[in-house]
Amino acid sequence: MNTDTTGDREFDVIIQGATGFAGTLVAEYLLRQYGLAGNLRWALAGRSEKKLQQVRGGLGAAADGLQLIVADSFDKEALATLASRTRVVLTTVGPYALYGSNLVAACVDAGTHYCDLAGEVHWIREMIDTHQKRAEETGAKIVNCCGFDSVPMDIGVWFLQDAVHEKYGVYCKSISMLVKATKGTASGGTLASMMNIIKESREDRSIARTLIDPYSLNPEGQREGPDVRDQTSMVYRDAASSWTAPFVMAGVNTKVVRRSHALAGYPYGEDFRYDESVLTGRGITGWLKGAIMIAGLGALVFFASLTPTRKFLQRFVLSKPGEGPDRELQQAGFFNLSQIGKLPDGTIVHGKITGDQDPGYGSTSKMLSECAVCLAKDDLDVKGGVFTPAAVMAKPLIERLRSNAGLTFEMRD
Repeated sequence: MNTDTTGDREFDVIIQGATGFAGTLVAEYLLRQYGLAGNLRWALAGRSEKKLQQVRGGLGAAADGLQLIVADSFDKEALATLASRTRVVLTTVGPYALYGSNLVAACVDAGTHYCDLAGEVHWIREMIDTHQKRAEETGAKIVNCCGFDSVPMDIGVWFLQDAVHEKYGVYCKSISMLVKATKGTASGGTLASMMNIIKESREDRSIARTLIDPYSLNPEGQREGPDVRDQTSMVYRDAASSWTAPFVMAGVNTKVVRRSHALAGYPYGEDFRYDESVLTGRGITGWLKGAIMIAGLGALVFFASLTPTRKFLQRFVLSKPGEGPDRELQQAGFFNLSQIGKLPDGTIVHGKITGDQDPGYGSTSKMLSECAVCLAKDDLDVKGGVFTPAAVMAKPLIERLRSNAGLTFEMRD
């Protein structure tokens, strides 16, 4: 039975952080896809009314009636009022460990659904521990990781398993997700979150343990299984005939997929395994390409772990939150992901997931938007709690992603 009690709210979706780069992209998408005169009631929110007015002005005459709401991330009273006015809060204000906790608390207390772009595993673990019970009571559906990390991967596993079960009557015992090709840049918000994670994990070793533990997002008492730490070195994959290197986002995505499986009651079996990596090619060329990637990532982590060099990187090298590529570069971006699934009898099946824009900005803004609309408008027969995308809205969301957001999901034998 659907327990949603937010149907009488003033708005369906409020975008918190609408003055930032990602927030503005979300506003552009909602206006283009749903307009203002349709059945989606939405508004812009942020800490500066002047900047909100500038964003609305930049959207053109079609946005003249768009309502603006002033709410700072540290103003609990303003956040409580914001949450009480809408069915869903969509937030792009990160790093979430620094700016997100008050908003989650406000949404949970108000029974308001919530989605974000968080990829900060230790903060998500804190939100689960702090709010799961209260969210169940109020009916709030709190959904993290609604961008490139981890919608394509999380929904992709659900899709491939559903397709395999329909055809073969069984589920894959393991799935490997391989990044075949991407074109785009990491968002400033993602990089800021990464810098903050490295900083906090250096200061608190319990955070480092949470980041390493492959099952750290699973429910209490369910944090054991066959998977080990994410790949850290070059590995040759026979099924792909290619060398593979570590995928920088695997540390988030793999934990999200495992939590989805746990919340679903382990339909694939408690021995199900999942991993992610990057395809680098065959032979010595493929190995060298991957080795260079590993060296570059290692250097970034090393320098980010030192306070002086981390500050230098943040000030002079890395993109900052609120910054991003121009529209032409967003449109030219894409991602192409490959899945290799193994059935209980050893049969290999393949899946493919693609997106039509820069994964860190253009595609992510569409995915996040559709997650918010799905939470607001679709009949989700799930009680409140802290969820992953696949755990709360897999089937309706995949339809929205295919129809509206430029994503494809395919299974190939």
